[in-house]
Amino acid sequence: MQCSWKAVLLLALASIAIQYTAIRTFTAKSFHTCPGLAEAGLAERLCEESPTFAYNLSRKTHILILATTRSGSSFVGQLFNQHLDVFYLFEPLYHVQNTLIPRFTQGKSPADRRVMLGASRDLLRSLYDCDLYFLENYIKPPPVNHTTDRIFRRGASRVLCSRPVCDPPGPADLVLEEGDCVRKCGLLNLTVAAEACRERSHVAIKTVRVPEVNDLRALVEDPRLNLKVIQLVRDPRGILASRSETFRDTYRLWRLWYGTGRKPYNLDVTQLTTVCEDFSNSVSTGLMRPPWLKGKYMLVRYEDLARNPMKKTEEIYGFLGIPLDSHVARWIQNNTRGDPTLGKHKYGTVRNSAATAEKWRFRLSYDIVSFAQNACQQVLAQLGYKIAASEEELKNPSSVVMLSVCLSLVAAPGPVMTDESYELLIDLGVHL
Repeated sequence: MQCSWKAVLLLALASIAIQYTAIRTFTAKSFHTCPGLAEAGLAERLCEESPTFAYNLSRKTHILILATTRSGSSFVGQLFNQHLDVFYLFEPLYHVQNTLIPRFTQGKSPADRRVMLGASRDLLRSLYDCDLYFLENYIKPPPVNHTTDRIFRRGASRVLCSRPVCDPPGPADLVLEEGDCVRKCGLLNLTVAAEACRERSHVAIKTVRVPEVNDLRALVEDPRLNLKVIQLVRDPRGILASRSETFRDTYRLWRLWYGTGRKPYNLDVTQLTTVCEDFSNSVSTGLMRPPWLKGKYMLVRYEDLARNPMKKTEEIYGFLGIPLDSHVARWIQNNTRGDPTLGKHKYGTVRNSAATAEKWRFRLSYDIVSFAQNACQQVLAQLGYKIAASEEELKNPSSVVMLSVCLSLVAAPGPVMTDESYELLIDLGVHL
């Protein structure tokens, strides 16, 4: 008996749903349900009003770097990774996506997005509580005795590559490069890593797998957390240029357009417009001044950070209320004036940061830039990025690519940037 393709698809979706439900049911020991909800068939729903919630009495700061790929998020992550009192994790939600979403779909459908977001929020809650065992549900093959060698980009986390989590030969203060960490540290013991997490005052996590700030509301409002969101944005034209260079096969049609001067008929425009829509939705949420976000959200333009990394980093730490570590300052000095050809990894952080921020202007044709400007007109205005009116203006290194944010927000469609609106951005910690 042969099964139709529809039946196969339904079975696959059902399998994903069952797997996720089982993980939540049997491992989410820190979650509580509302009294009486079981009888109503709503046992899976969390009760925000329940007195059984454990409040964040320690006031440990939980930091989430909300970004998209090729927006400078690895650099921003290092601003926390280098702090000796911060436990930093690089893209732990990779494991959720890799487990729950079939590779051939890459999580583009609304159903995939819902599955990803629900699982991601549960995992983030646990990780902020230093419960690293919860991550084991998404690691393949499963860890044995809480040890594994399959943590994604383990070497990007300083804590996971130093004592006592890792005991490499050499001096006690030895700091391993990412490739050396994986080779010299051996299996990661999640029990020891969790203890190292609990010994630090703050936990920072970077992710490019949460589309917009609205998706984080349940976490921001969770009384067990002291969550603050740093949203990193970048000029969408710069993101497009960087992705075309890094993900050459996925963005081959954009490269074909650049090479031939002709736009392919089957170009996947959503590779650009999805970024712009997610950025715009988050900025619009900030302008609406929702009570749940006040004092919990800071918007950072990559270009501002690249032009003046030390000043912007001081602002970020000031928003968080965390003293700036001298190790962070030293890392900035060593990694923002360097030669990027010295970096060994495509996600490396050695940069001449100011030059890197505007390199896209010389990597995209004006036809592509003009198309991107038309497709992302609203968010470019919202975030204060100037429209290039001609190829001469685009390629002129002395021309300005960023405008005053206040002026651009006044001109942008949607909410008008009044004095009151500007004050609410300051209240929210939005530094544009």
